[in-house]
Parts: sequence; structure tokens; C-alpha cells
Amino acid sequence: MNKKSILSCKKHLTSLLFVFFVIGYSINIHAVTYLQDVTTTQDNTNYNAYKGIVVANETNQRLISASITVNNTNISTVTNDEGEFLIKIPKDITDGKITISHLGYRDKIISLSEFGGNELKIKLDLSVTELSEINIDPRDPEALIRAVMKKKGSNYLNDNTIMTAFYRETIKKRRSYVSLSEAVVDVYKNPYISAKTDVIKLFKARKSADYKKLDTLTVKLQGGPSSTLYIDVMKNPEILFTENMIQTYEFSFDKSTKINDRYIYVLKFKQRPNIEEPMYYGKLYIDAETLAMTKAVYSLNMENKEEVSRMFVRKKPRNAKVQPTEATYNIDYRQSNGKWHYGYGRIDLAIKINWKKKLFNSVYKLNVEMAITDWKKNIENQTLKPKDRLKSSVVISDAASGFSDPKFWGEYNVIEPEKSIESAIKKIQKQLRKLN
Repeated sequence: MNKKSILSCKKHLTSLLFVFFVIGYSINIHAVTYLQDVTTTQDNTNYNAYKGIVVANETNQRLISASITVNNTNISTVTNDEGEFLIKIPKDITDGKITISHLGYRDKIISLSEFGGNELKIKLDLSVTELSEINIDPRDPEALIRAVMKKKGSNYLNDNTIMTAFYRETIKKRRSYVSLSEAVVDVYKNPYISAKTDVIKLFKARKSADYKKLDTLTVKLQGGPSSTLYIDVMKNPEILFTENMIQTYEFSFDKSTKINDRYIYVLKFKQRPNIEEPMYYGKLYIDAETLAMTKAVYSLNMENKEEVSRMFVRKKPRNAKVQPTEATYNIDYRQSNGKWHYGYGRIDLAIKINWKKKLFNSVYKLNVEMAITDWKKNIENQTLKPKDRLKSSVVISDAASGFSDPKFWGEYNVIEPEKSIESAIKKIQKQLRKLN
């Protein structure tokens, strides 16, 4: 396999998420409004909000990215990095139930009446059982991944759908948030067997201004929601699962598990020793009965530092050496009526900047995540005109208004902000009040 064919999938993914390092002070806190006036105040009487925290029963450890789904609906959200969630449910669903699920734990069903207007602590029981030797064939992991891709048409949604999603993008300098952007988007998703690219419409967005002087450096991310959508490896198999994937990657079985009475294969992969260019390594979680991939976690090989830097850094100061140190991708799928679909995507990047003639370096952590919060079949096959589509080159932090609207999200479900994010938002709001 030649070098060009090896790099085609890798560069297609990383080209969707570039990092800009711009010398100068941050953008003015009076950000312009990107959208026309579509921020009509939502009627807050149309829904009830339910708040909780999800923990492991045995250890009391808070569970990150646990899925919260309203039974018999497509309404859902995920827990934040502190295991907390808030979900908004229409008031006509008064006697409904929610299902809480997390890989490695037994699903738990909770009646909405159990919340009682308070934050509910929900404990999940560990549910991991090693498969017996007769249930797996450790000799042929490559055959398993081929079978997964072959059954894509029967395992995943084959309807045109319109999915509502919440997107968040954060940039930290060491432990402090220096940039925060959020958006509600509509994803026009094509069937999983279709080669058509999914497109996005930006409905609402808001941002923090980078209100501190950070080494006189402004850090920006290009890509936005398109990057978290593209890591759907079952819709976009060219990222990993090309026709030549067996020549590019070594596949092997990790310890398999049994979760909620369903056997799960855990398939590891890494690039072959003869492949010099940076590729990926990680784990795939595969339902043993249906051969549907339920989760994928993978990272970019960082050994070739110069090439990795060229892949991610679009612009940087001349007197700085910029080195990405981590690029991790996480995709979770959800099941509805026997079909799986994109549920949650997350990308974590870490960047180290070494300045010439400076003793200390700067470390930035960049995170983007998108959660599907509702969806419906696109029965009329609605399409977006090119002018209405969110471009993959967008810089969300340049294309959103500030945090001044207290009713910004209305009835939309979002990922509950962490305490440190809430503190950052409060600081931003204070700055806005001072300037106004």
C-alpha cells in the first residue's frame, strides 16, 4: 500500500479540526450576533426539568458520559465530567420513565416521580462478566471487524433523520477555562448505507470571550460540530475501516465482557510496525449477537511529532514550538427500535507550546463534544441549501454571541455544565454587565 493511500483517511479526519494560535489580545467581549433573530423566548411552562447525578454503586465514583434516555421517546442527554445531568421533558410526559446506561454497568430505569423536584443520586451496579473461551474465536479478529462492517446496513438507521444536538467546545490553559462556546444544531443525517455526507444547520450559538491576556495568545479551533459528527466511524468508515485496513492495522481481542446480559467483544487495534505515518490505535466494543459496534475509543499515534504538528496546527507564532501531545476520539451509539445511531461524540486534544527565551511552557487542553438530544424521521426528505449549511471550516468562537441571554436554551436539552464552567460563565456575565 502506497503512502498516499495510507494517509487519505487520516488527513480527511484531522483536516476537520485545526488549531489556530494567533498573536494579539483576545476578541472584544462585545461579540456580534451570528444568527438572525431566532432567539424567541421559549415558554418555560412547556417542560419539566429533572436533575441528577450518576455514580458507581460500589465505589461512589461519578460516571462520565452516562446516557440518559426518556423511555419510548428519542429525548436524551449525557452526564458531564462530574457525573451530573439535567434533562428537560415535555409536561405531557408525567408518568414517564428514564433509562440510565453506561458501558460496564447495568441499565437502570427510574420513574420521573422518584425525582420529587430534587437532585436524584442514581447508583449503577457493575455488570462485567468475562466470556468463556467457547464464546469467542481469538484466532480471527480480522474476520470479526469485516463482519461488523458487512452488517452495517441491518444494524444502523437506514432512514433520513433530522437530529437535534447540543455542541460544546472548551479550551483550558492548564486548569483554567479560557474559552467556551456552545451551540444547538440540527443534523441532517443520511442513512448509514448512504455515501452522502451528513450536513449541519446552526440554530443557536453562544460563546465566552477570551477575557484574559494569555501570553498575548488567542487559541481557536476550526471544525466545530462537523468534527464530532465525522468521527462516526460507522457512517464514515474511511477514517479507519478502509478496504486496506488489514494492511494498515493489527487487530486483536481484549478481555470480552457481558453487559446487561449481552455479550460484548472488545477488539483492540493498532497500526502495523511497517507503517511510519501517524495512524490510530484503540478499542472497539461489539455486540456479540448482532455484531453492531456500540462504542469506539481511539487515539492518534503521537510518535512522529513533526508530522502530528503539521496535521493539526494551522497557524502559530514564529517564536513558539507547538506540539500536540494527545488526540483522542470517542463515539457512543444508541439503540432505538432495534437500530443503532450516533448518540455522542467527543474529541480531546492537548497542546504544549514552548516559547523561545522563556523558561516555562504553556499547556492547553481542548475539548469538543456533541450529544444527540432528540431526533425524528425526515419523512419529507428535507434538504439544506448550501448557504444554510454550517461549513466544516467554521470557527464557532468567532461565530456566536455572548452569554448575556439568560433564557438562551429554552426547552433544549444541553450537557449540564461543570462547576468550573459555571464559574467561568459567571465571570463572563459580570464582564458583560460592566461593559454595558
